[in-house]
Amino acid sequence: MGAGKQEEFSVKHNRISKYAKALAHPARVAILQFLLKNNGCICGDIVEELPLSQSTVSQHLKELKESGLIKGEIEGAKVCYCIDEKEWMVAKSLLDKFFSSIVERKRCC
Repeated sequence: MGAGKQEEFSVKHNRISKYAKALAHPARVAILQFLLKNNGCICGDIVEELPLSQSTVSQHLKELKESGLIKGEIEGAKVCYCIDEKEWMVAKSLLDKFFSSIVERKRCC
């Protein structure tokens, strides 16, 4: 979506969209699960875990970092990634509210 169109939606809509985009690829879901299980890691560890090239993993890490779900710190020549717990809880809250907002209805379709 173009940057101009994002302005036409609420902050809440844009944040939910940002998290959904980050979760929209199975490789990124696998990376998040790996980070959750290992409580942080070095990028090379992720590459060894997934059937993807270093450059592809790096692109997925970039998407996750831009979403705010992960953060990374430079340690020498490597970058250590981990879940950004504060942002993770914001995402959980927004997505929980979004998915639980369905109202009991009469048959729809």
